Amino acid sequence: MNVIELDGQSLTLDQVMAVAKGKDVRVVMTDDARKRVVGSDSMKREMIEAGAPIYGVTSGFGDSSAQQIPMRHVEELQKNLISFLATGTGPLATAEVSRATLIVRTNCLVRGWSGVREGLIDLLLACINNDVLPLIPEQGSVGASGDLVPLSYVGRMLTGHGDVMFQGSLTPAGEALNRIGCEPIVFDAKEGLAVVNGTSFMAAYAAIAISQARQLAYAATVCGALASQVLLGNPDHYGQFVVEQKPHPGSVRSAALMRSLLGTTSGAIGKTHERASIETTQTLDRPLQDRYSVRCVPQIIGVLLDTLDWASSWVTTEINSSNDNPLFDPENGTVWNGGNFYGGHVGLAMDALKTAVASVSDMLDRQLELIVDEKFNNGLTANLVPWMTDTDERRGLLHGFKGMQIAASALTAEALKLTMPATSFSRSTEAHNQDKVSMGTIAARDARTVIDLTRRVAAIHLIALSQAVDIRGVEVLSPATESYFRKLREVSPFVSEDRALDGDITAVAALIEAGAFDEGACGAE
Repeated sequence: MNVIELDGQSLTLDQVMAVAKGKDVRVVMTDDARKRVVGSDSMKREMIEAGAPIYGVTSGFGDSSAQQIPMRHVEELQKNLISFLATGTGPLATAEVSRATLIVRTNCLVRGWSGVREGLIDLLLACINNDVLPLIPEQGSVGASGDLVPLSYVGRMLTGHGDVMFQGSLTPAGEALNRIGCEPIVFDAKEGLAVVNGTSFMAAYAAIAISQARQLAYAATVCGALASQVLLGNPDHYGQFVVEQKPHPGSVRSAALMRSLLGTTSGAIGKTHERASIETTQTLDRPLQDRYSVRCVPQIIGVLLDTLDWASSWVTTEINSSNDNPLFDPENGTVWNGGNFYGGHVGLAMDALKTAVASVSDMLDRQLELIVDEKFNNGLTANLVPWMTDTDERRGLLHGFKGMQIAASALTAEALKLTMPATSFSRSTEAHNQDKVSMGTIAARDARTVIDLTRRVAAIHLIALSQAVDIRGVEVLSPATESYFRKLREVSPFVSEDRALDGDITAVAALIEAGAFDEGACGAE
């Protein structure tokens, strides 16, 4: 079993994904982090005993912050916070999102500036390590003060209220905690606020979206290579010389992947065309340039890859941050009130990511149109129906990939529709206390949805490309693309007669999500 040591500073997106997927890992808190946690908790207690006013500890929340709370009611204040925020609606977040939320929230508290007991963090670690998961409704967060409503369901779980998923089964929270040898916690001063006041729910979606979008980038590159081959396209579009003249790192990387998949080097157009006469007008054996959706694969996917790089940096900072309020500074004896719960970086990163992913979906949809349309597919059959003689009585009876092209177009349109930036729709809530909010959670959920839609578009396209390979002849493939073709044919056989293809779409989408088209599988140099 691999061990992930949380210190509040070095959690990686890959580690978040390992926990999210339920891999065989154990999560612990480092000794140094434990010392910081104890220090800030001790400082908090000293300040309470000294009668210092502390937001959310000896005062109400939000617009009630001017109301001072008697010491005898500090626990009741935290309990009421968890209760009144339980207003989530909509579908429940997946187990992956719940696991990711737990580790990201725990890492925030492990930093040691939140004024919580080490026992609270130990309980969170026990839930992670024993797969006790809160049931979190997706909807209800405006992204400031962080994810109050979604994270209140983490608080409910820790206090033994409501139901949870325990190792895959619906179980009362108190019973699940007892079965792992733990007792529900009674939140001490600040602890309920420390659990709910942060960006961990949106960051969980963002971490998963980044991982899945990387898989899609490579799957889309495979689609581009196959499309170039079945359309008898010009591989020189992906030459190193071309991309180095506008060397965005993502484009350079995507072009290198294309060359690796196609088994080509940076050649020249003269090598792929017969020399033309300069004396007479004549038609070349093939066009000099492919249409944009094929020719510009590195430039289109390059935008996604570069977006992923900076989005990953931002989200990595987010998951290693103290994003609750207030924060305790034992070294200087100071309580700091601020706004680290604002999810603007996550929101903008996800707005950009969903736009880049949707653009790739549009590219795939346009490539699909080229290969099903006999006007553009360089001799493939109309709608990729099997070859038939002029006298075959089935001519006109088979429809091939008409339905698949309609479905891909619909999915792409839905993905493109969702690219409206969620971060542009700040609302003023809570009596104008939260008068500027990030909408980061909605942006992150949108990114998840766009990625899911695009994954299905890629699945449809890969099935169609496999059909085109069988019609054109496998000899047009390189060893790398042939390996993908064979893998696809294991779950989606040749379409010799009209049949339902929804099961094929699901199977190929699952291949993509399982990493069958990730960077390593591409065999890039």
